[in-house]
Parts: sequence; C-alpha cells; structure tokens
Amino acid sequence: MKNKYLLVSSVFIFSNLIFSQTYIKNVTIVDVEQQKLSPNQTVVVTDDLITNIQNHKNKKLPKDAIVIDGTGKYLIPGLIDSHIHFFQNGGLYTRPDAIDLRKHKSYEQEITYAKTDMENKLRRYLQNGITTVVDVGATYHFLKQRNDFTNKSFSPYIFITGPLLTTYEPEVFEGLGEDEPFTLTKTVEDGINGVREQLKYNPDLIKIWYIAGEDGLSVEKSARKNLPIIKAIINEAHKNNLKVAVHATQRITAQLAVENGADFLVHSIDDEILKDDFVQLMKKNKIILSPTLITHSAYLNTFGQRIKMSNHELQKADPYQLGSLLDLKHLSENNLVKAYQDYANAPENILVVNKTDSISMANLKILSDAGVLIATGTDAGNIGTLHASSYLTELKAMQKSGMNNWKIIQASTINGAKVFDKENEFGSVTTGKKANLVLLDKNPIEDIENLTKINTIINKGIVFKPDAIIKSTPTDLVQRQLNAYNFRNIDAFLKPYADDVEVYSYPNKLLYTGKKKMRKQYSEMFNKIPNLHCELKERIVQGNIVIDKERVQFGDQTIEAIAIYHIEKDKIKKVYFIE
Repeated sequence: MKNKYLLVSSVFIFSNLIFSQTYIKNVTIVDVEQQKLSPNQTVVVTDDLITNIQNHKNKKLPKDAIVIDGTGKYLIPGLIDSHIHFFQNGGLYTRPDAIDLRKHKSYEQEITYAKTDMENKLRRYLQNGITTVVDVGATYHFLKQRNDFTNKSFSPYIFITGPLLTTYEPEVFEGLGEDEPFTLTKTVEDGINGVREQLKYNPDLIKIWYIAGEDGLSVEKSARKNLPIIKAIINEAHKNNLKVAVHATQRITAQLAVENGADFLVHSIDDEILKDDFVQLMKKNKIILSPTLITHSAYLNTFGQRIKMSNHELQKADPYQLGSLLDLKHLSENNLVKAYQDYANAPENILVVNKTDSISMANLKILSDAGVLIATGTDAGNIGTLHASSYLTELKAMQKSGMNNWKIIQASTINGAKVFDKENEFGSVTTGKKANLVLLDKNPIEDIENLTKINTIINKGIVFKPDAIIKSTPTDLVQRQLNAYNFRNIDAFLKPYADDVEVYSYPNKLLYTGKKKMRKQYSEMFNKIPNLHCELKERIVQGNIVIDKERVQFGDQTIEAIAIYHIEKDKIKKVYFIE
C-alpha cells in the first residue's frame, strides 16, 4: 500500500513538471462565433490547449506562472489562410506559363528556392499571426516535405493537397516528376488513378483545376464534356473520406462542380452576377468559398508595372521575391517586356480586369449576405501575391466588397477551420480548443488593419514575439531598403537604418549623419526625379558587410555605383558610396 501511494505521488509530481501553463490576464477576447468583445478575461493555456477562461477578477494566478499582461489588448484565434501554394514563390519568375523568363532565371532555380525556403515561408506566416495554412495545389515533393514541419513549434498547421487534377496542363510544367504541380486527367480512369496515386502521400484534400475552353470549345460545352472526369475525381475522393476543392471561376464550372459533390470553391466567380438559384444551391450543399480577390489584378499590375506596396508588405514580405516584381523595368527582353506592358496597360484590358474584379466583389457580397460560408484565402505564391504579407491586402479587398469586420474575421478564423470540420478543435478562443492565439495591441473590429498590430503569438501553446520568429539578415535589410527606394516609400526606406546612420563618400568623406538628414535627402529625390530605379547587378556579402553593385536610373541619366553597407545591431549603421 505504501508503494502504491509513493507511485501516485511520483506521477503527480512528474505531471506538474511536464505541464506548461501560460496565463493571459485581463484581456479582451474577440469572440468570433458570437461576434462580441468579452473584456477583462483571463485565458489559461496548458501545453497546447486553452484549458480555462474566467473573468479576471475571479482568477487568482499562481506565483510561478508564465503571465502575459493583456490589459488594453485583444485576443483573437490564430488566422487561417485557406489558399496558398508552396511550389510558387510570389515573384516574377514563379509562373513561366504566365510569363516565360527562363532565359533570365531557370525554372529549376525557382523550384529549388521554393523547397529551401519552405521554413522561411512558414515562419513568415506565423510572424503575421497566421497559424494555419491550406495549400490547395502542391506537388508530391511538398506533400512529403510538410512532414518535416508537423511538430515544429514555429510552423503553422499545414493542410495540403497533391498536384492539381486537371484536363489541361501548361506545357512548361510537364515532365517534372515529383515537382510537377499538375496531373493530367484526360479520361475518367485518369481521374480515379490521379486520386489513388495521391493517397500514398496522405493528402488532406483533393484539388481539381476545372479549366474550360482551352480545348477550343465554348466554356459551357468544354465544361460539360469534361464533367464525367470531374465527377469521377470527386466520387473517388469522397470514397476515401477526402474533401474536394475546385478551382472554378465561371458560373457554369462552379455550378457543375457543386451539383456533383464539390466541397470547397477556391476562387470567385467572375463572369456573371450570381442568381438566387445558384446561391441557394451553395447553401443547400454547405459549400465554403475562398474568394481570392487580389490574385488576378496582381498579375496585371506586375506586367504593367503599376504595382503598389504598403509599408506592411515592404517590411514583412520575402524581400527578394518582392524586389523581383520590378525587374521588368530593366530586363533586356525588350520585345517581350513591351508586349506584356502594352497588354496590361491597354485601356480595354484594364476595363476587363476592373469588370471581373467588380463582379467577384459583388458576388462575394451576395454570397456572404445570404449566409454562405466564406473562408479567407490569398492564393499566395502567384506572381505579385506574396506569401503571408498579402493577407492584409486580401482582407481589405473583402472589406471593399461590403463585408464588415466581424464577418471578415470570422472568414479568417472559424470558417477556415470548418473547411476540414475542425471548428471544434481550433478557430476560436474557446476552452478545450488548440492554443493558437494572437494578442493584438489594437481592436481589429474598429480597423481591420489592426490585425497587423501583433504583440504576441501563441502557436501550439508556445509563446513567440513576432520579431523573434524570423530574423532579418544583413542582406534582408539591404534588400528591403532597395525595394522601398524603388517604390519611393520614404518610411519603409528608412526603417532598416540606424537612427544615427553615417553616410560616406568612399573612402572616408562623411556626407551626413542621422535619419533626419537622410529623410530630407531622399524625400526630395523621390518627389522630384522621374524614372527613378535602381537595378542590382551584383552583391557580395562578408559577415555584416554587404556590397552592392548598382545601376541607377535618374530620369534620362544612368549611373553605375557601388554601395557598401555596414550592419550593426540589426540596423544599417554606415553606408559608403563609390561612383
């Protein structure tokens, strides 16, 4: 009997050692299910679960507890991006089927970058408060690589499909083996086998790329011709307890997909305003829609060099992929570049894009008002839609469509969990759910941009400060200021510099000191000089020193220059210019 009590006592002591508890005290909970703010709450996190929520006045905290003061702050569930692509990087060279620049950068280089950058992408998502991502169109490689991050504290939860099952495949993606993002399905048997092949890799869902009209037929005739294949894929997936996401941007492809069992539509319908019979079909079949409003315009704005980037994107995006979006200003493929710019900037094509965008937004409002579930997704990885940092841009587009902030935050949290019937596991700040939480300094209901005012992130029960999740290297800092220079954004340009930065003419002539003087110098330049653009020709990195060889265009004048950047304490402390 004595040994029994000793055993029980030992188990109790061991349990207390392994349980990790965090208390978020006196915080306002953003209740996404009831659409209300609950102030003065204390949330208890034990290991990776929310184990208790009480009024702050009624909760006595243990002396040795990990305590986060939530006074004046707002606690939301971790955000969900329900539509991304790991095989795409978001830069200019990531889709050679859209613009073929393989003479300048091989597609093999892009694939390699995507593979080696997966950890950075995941860290970047978490830094932006996104604790769950859904890759609706990956490759066999990424189906395997996701397993490397399943138990990593810095990684969001990953849901993922295999290659897109499609009746049309762009030629540039053929023959890539496990790096091929498409599986061509020309027959019903192909479709069934396409699903079965993916089962070996344990996908979380199946994705169909329902492309109509590429076979020379009208959109409706093409869609109906391929419908038996679409139906076979859906049926085979459902037999194996897998949901099916469908890329369908025309009303007819969306309707046929929904009528035949699709679960998740991952783009807006942009060819016509939806009628009530389709809306009721969506509701009856409990379809979830991820609208992805910004993707199409991002392509055209890049090709036409009409890109605009916010301070948030300039600071939080992958700086190298963001920087590549301006390469069309200096690439030597003059005829190709001009053809794309002329196409993208033609008034009639701008009207078409504006029309499809307005239809997409109108349809989102119709569906949202009717009670169809909307799940926020960016389609990140496509040209101009950058991983993680594009999320806010998508939210603002949803807001522009007429959705209010409560509905947008629901779409970004609990509705994303419903895609996989996981709403009882995560997606709200509720006892018993996963401790994927974001502590905000400001109220996101007042301003949706406050979702970027992140104080603390809890992922899988682990507490993170945003700046500690992904560290900026010296080259990151230099690239960010270069990007901001090219976008003429003075605040983002100055961000990487130390307050007491010193600027020299090489070797040792001090030109000026401090950000105040730098702001004056560069603000005047950004405002007065037309066609300002800096092309990076070569970069050398030695420890905390970055040396850039640059070609700078000032109006009609071009200057070759070398800039030497000295980084100290994660800021650019000294700059030497050689002309």
